[in-house]
Amino acid sequence: MGGGSGVSFVAGLEGVVAARTRISGVDGEAGVLTLAGFPVEELAGRATFEEVVYLLRHDALPDAGELAAFRTALAGRRGLPAATVDLLRAAADSGIPEMDALRMTADTLSLDVSEDPALDLVARFPVIVAAYHRLLRGEEPVPSDPGLGHAANYLYMLRGEAPGEGSVRALETYLGTVSDHGMNASTFAARVIVATRSDFVSAVVGAVGALKGPLHGGAPGPALDVVFEIGAAGNAETVLREKLRRGERLMGFGHRIYRVRDPRADVLAAAAERLYASDADGDLYELALEVEETALRLLAEHRPGRNLQTNVEFYTALLLHGLGLPAELFTPTFAVGRVAGWTAHCIEQQAEDRLIRPQSEYVGAEDRRWVPPEERPSPRSGEALPG
Repeated sequence: MGGGSGVSFVAGLEGVVAARTRISGVDGEAGVLTLAGFPVEELAGRATFEEVVYLLRHDALPDAGELAAFRTALAGRRGLPAATVDLLRAAADSGIPEMDALRMTADTLSLDVSEDPALDLVARFPVIVAAYHRLLRGEEPVPSDPGLGHAANYLYMLRGEAPGEGSVRALETYLGTVSDHGMNASTFAARVIVATRSDFVSAVVGAVGALKGPLHGGAPGPALDVVFEIGAAGNAETVLREKLRRGERLMGFGHRIYRVRDPRADVLAAAAERLYASDADGDLYELALEVEETALRLLAEHRPGRNLQTNVEFYTALLLHGLGLPAELFTPTFAVGRVAGWTAHCIEQQAEDRLIRPQSEYVGAEDRRWVPPEERPSPRSGEALPG
């Protein structure tokens, strides 16, 4: 039974255009990511995160005065409701994973929202993530510093000390690079929710729930685990060949959308090179480059024609590790960047004010008839009764 005249089923909605947006565009065949008109390579390595957030919201970069006012507005929204802090403490006492804690506590931000809930969410996400990370380690949260920019303040709240310029620039680049990426699962979830005229907090909580799934936001850690497993450049070929022989996927390589090298990988590779040259373990960086080179060569040999290239996960893991972040913070830190895109899409969808309502194709049984319970057949042989 179909869903109506002229309607076709497309598994996973792959290839179906569900929205027109000015926020970002992805060309997987050419390996291009555009953020509000800027190639990601042009923008992410230069702009502050505040500039990227402003751009996604307003479709223009701010001038000096607008940027100063915007930074002040973000800094002034970092305070968390008391109930949010109480819930963070309770979650830490129970050892709840970071992404679950972010999902749970983001919902409580509805207790205190301003006239601009989208900006409230962007401002408070790093505060939640940093506070919870410290609470899990038995440490008290570090209050935000209104004199620090968004990225610097996140590192300050995590570490309890002012970060160096190299670390701040590396994180600015990362957050800008991952701020938006077309109609991915979490962004689609946010747009669907706000399309019902629901509130922005509900939409972003739904997006966090989608990001929490390992098929969307959970792969950067394993990409670095392979580098640590290899341990020395001379082991790379042996270890990777064995993984391919067993049919394992090499984490950090290949992407569902990009048929060539992920452009975000190039941006983060350059940022990692700068970071590791000054503030991090240069030996680990050199090992990662050797692993990448070997992996690409072996993938071309074992899977010819697939053109499996380095993706954003590989250099995300390397960069965030170089900043001193443990693997369990990789996906929450991604959310700190991506909330800029989620909220921009919510603003865009709200302005469009159209319900997103796809159809489904029914494939179940038909023409059944109700009979009283005593006349229904017993369960088939071997079928367990419910309960």
